Amino acid sequence: MQYRKFGKLDWQASILGFGCMRLPTADGNVMGGNIIESEALRMIGQAVDRGVNYFDTAYVYHEGKSEMILGKALRGRRDKVRIATKSPVWQIEKAADFDRILNEQLRKLQTDRIDFYLLHALDKRRWSDIVLKHKLLERAEAAIGDGRIRHLGFSFHDNYDSFSEIISGYDRWTFCQIQYNYMDTENQAGAKGLELAAARGLAVVIMEPLLGGRLAHPPPPVREVIDRCKIKRPAADWALQWLWNQPDVSVVLSGMSNMGQVEANLDSADHARGNSFGSVEVELIAEMQQRYRQRAAIPCTQCNYCMPCPNGVDIPANFGIYNDAFLYEDIPGARFKYKIFIAETARADACMACHDCEDLCPQKIAISQWMPKVDALLGAA
Repeated sequence: MQYRKFGKLDWQASILGFGCMRLPTADGNVMGGNIIESEALRMIGQAVDRGVNYFDTAYVYHEGKSEMILGKALRGRRDKVRIATKSPVWQIEKAADFDRILNEQLRKLQTDRIDFYLLHALDKRRWSDIVLKHKLLERAEAAIGDGRIRHLGFSFHDNYDSFSEIISGYDRWTFCQIQYNYMDTENQAGAKGLELAAARGLAVVIMEPLLGGRLAHPPPPVREVIDRCKIKRPAADWALQWLWNQPDVSVVLSGMSNMGQVEANLDSADHARGNSFGSVEVELIAEMQQRYRQRAAIPCTQCNYCMPCPNGVDIPANFGIYNDAFLYEDIPGARFKYKIFIAETARADACMACHDCEDLCPQKIAISQWMPKVDALLGAA
């Protein structure tokens, strides 16, 4: 196992972290609560034995059962590892809820301290309307003071400007967790967010390195690029190595659902190196990105010239998720993102076909004609 310095801390984290969001389940519901406990315990134990020392979970994962499984798995191993879990800020209606949930998490994890505590899934609205409004940073600092928390960070789903605002809004962050992979370099925090966080001395933990497994199972045009490369690696390994090639990446989380995935990711981590990509690797990733993007149905470049929409539609976000359905051959996943990440008032069905945006679009996209198609595909039950 390879290790890297974790931000400004005098501690090194395994470059592979175990994400406990996709533990094995008996009914096939990947994030459901019917966890196959014996297999999950065996997988976590194998990861510890092969050097993984960063384990990530959350209050809401697996319908609230993930923390309990991790607590059981780490009995007798607690001093070998660091635990990260998250506060579900959207469930906090008053400041006291923060401590109530934190104390429940400590019991479920069977520990007296949480090494890395994250404010979960922050965006601009949750930052201002929940974190600042309820003074959750002060609550977290009190928990650090009494030893229940060691270090505070946040996970993030929004745009770069919001990411910059949150990082700049508090000077005691230790780390952050962002969605990042070779297809998300300009989405959410993106490459600029990685650079900003590292420049501020924060450790950067990566989630969704395989885009929920999509990059591990590429469509034929992308598979063709991988197959003819003289460097032979599985698709998942290419995605992981691309991340580990970047020294600013501290930990790459992988949500593993079976022992085969655990072993494959451990093997990948064993031969990872920073700044190891040469021209062959760089060109391969660039061609893979191009092949994926050629599958987009709508030629939207996310330039945002069409915004703001007078009717409140988030045009680039709607088009982005619609294109994802074709890029990754994953309509159910795109529908999930549409309902979770786009506010109801900003979805495609709010388009009134006023055509104002079409005069501003450099790509000359017939936006008002596309919006009913977007809603028909993504808004379906």
